[in-house]
Amino acid sequence: MTAPPLEGLLVLDLAQFLSGPSAALRLGDLGARVIKVERPGTGDICRTLYLTDTDVGGDSTLFHAINRNKESLAVDLKKTEDLAALKRLVARADVLIQNFRPGVIERLGLGYEDAKAINPRLVYAGVSGYGEAGPWVGMPGQDLLAQSLSGVTWLNGHEGEGPVPLGLSIADMLAGHALTEGILAALVRRGMTGEGAHVQTSLLEALVDL
Repeated sequence: MTAPPLEGLLVLDLAQFLSGPSAALRLGDLGARVIKVERPGTGDICRTLYLTDTDVGGDSTLFHAINRNKESLAVDLKKTEDLAALKRLVARADVLIQNFRPGVIERLGLGYEDAKAINPRLVYAGVSGYGEAGPWVGMPGQDLLAQSLSGVTWLNGHEGEGPVPLGLSIADMLAGHALTEGILAALVRRGMTGEGAHVQTSLLEALVDL
């Protein structure tokens, strides 16, 4: 049986909710080992986000759908010893995925330049709401807001009804697809040159592209 194409690669999933974790999920489906880094105690917000009244082991089925086949590691990024342990993992990793608000991960000491200094071969990937610069950079990056600002809600529904959001978290899922595409391209280039990369996309860009 042929080994999956990403077998042997290590992915650190520092993202929450849907966009970043969905990209990590796809890399895991392609054979990568994925370690999900979560907050101690509460974990990923998706653990307590319910679409139905069912759960698995105390966590929502949505969390399991988007985080299946991942390992989990509780890390308090504000604790020196925890951050040091995570940086040791960064030194071994092939891919790091994060979707912190712009500026937050830099303040924690794990921004792109920090990670690149630890591991120059790392493919560092991030999802934001509206990009890393510009007048909207500080605005909340949430699926329905991105749908509205992109014009998708205006294109949906029937004439005379007003804007209608899509029934799925389409901005999150499409951004995850775009991020996966960028990560895979960066891994191909790294295989040829040994060079890492900084891959970025946003919810708004994914919807405008759609």
